[in-house]
Amino acid sequence: MSALAPSSQLIDRFGRTVSYVRLSVTDRCDLRCVYCMPEKMKFVPRSQLLTLEEMESVGRAFIKLGVDKIRITGGEPLVRQNIMQLFRNLGEIDGLRDLTLTTNATQLEKYARPLKDAGVTRINISLDTLRADRFKQMTRIGDLKKTLDGIDAAIACDFQQIKINTVVLRNYNHDEILGLVNYCIERSIDISFIEEMPLGQNDHHDRAVAYYSSDQIVEDLEQHFELVPSTMTTAGPTRYYQLTGHDNARVGFISPHSHNFCESCNRVRVTAEGRLLLCLGQEHSMDLRRVMRANPGNSDALQQALVDSMEIKPKGHNFNLNSQEVLLRHMNLTGG
Repeated sequence: MSALAPSSQLIDRFGRTVSYVRLSVTDRCDLRCVYCMPEKMKFVPRSQLLTLEEMESVGRAFIKLGVDKIRITGGEPLVRQNIMQLFRNLGEIDGLRDLTLTTNATQLEKYARPLKDAGVTRINISLDTLRADRFKQMTRIGDLKKTLDGIDAAIACDFQQIKINTVVLRNYNHDEILGLVNYCIERSIDISFIEEMPLGQNDHHDRAVAYYSSDQIVEDLEQHFELVPSTMTTAGPTRYYQLTGHDNARVGFISPHSHNFCESCNRVRVTAEGRLLLCLGQEHSMDLRRVMRANPGNSDALQQALVDSMEIKPKGHNFNLNSQEVLLRHMNLTGG
């Protein structure tokens, strides 16, 4: 075990500095997206989840070690009871530059303004289609209007950035790429297209057949726009492009298959039950819940665990759409 120095940063064996944490607050969601979880999902017992106080402790420990961006994820984070208290407490911590949120927007009519007041800087919103029938099909139970109203509520609050996240699946929604980009241009917000992550057993569709690469999306968009690589970064893996003539919106790509981004990885994830995942696509992890409950109130022990975890952060993932081997955890368990 390495000694914890006062100026410690989280630097892994490959010289990468971790400055960004994705903190899942729940595995539960009010939608059932086909690429995220099975229709009859078995959720973690609530007694096994970290308390909001423990989640705050995790956030504070990371910030003391140089992390300056925390993204709150789920499941759907805004269904967690009393979640606004966590946002308010984290938002008051010196050293936190970005407090961000990933959401499906179903709760944003209620929470957009309180989130802005709590210090949330950016919001990523999952939206895979603008057709109500497809939205119901892809989310199994969702109401498109509720999500669109939530997006409008967030836009009205003037966050630093609002970005739509779209998972593109061939023969499901790949024909809506242009429509989604135009929707974002009209609202002066950004959009990222995401290649599906092969997490959890999927009986809904064949991932290899449904795969639609970022390169193909670029080709589709270049029939309508001139795409110019952007220098914009937000600490995550998105590669942004500016659309010539449309300075109010950018198009981004998250491409774990076609453009692997492991070399520059600066991220770790904490699941809602306190498991620190050192890589999205590997099982290297540390049980932070055990550390905290074995050392109540001892922030040094928690920080030491985070420093030690850097020794097991892997070089990269092994995503393979054609492999029969899949990680057992679904995206909602991982932290979306």
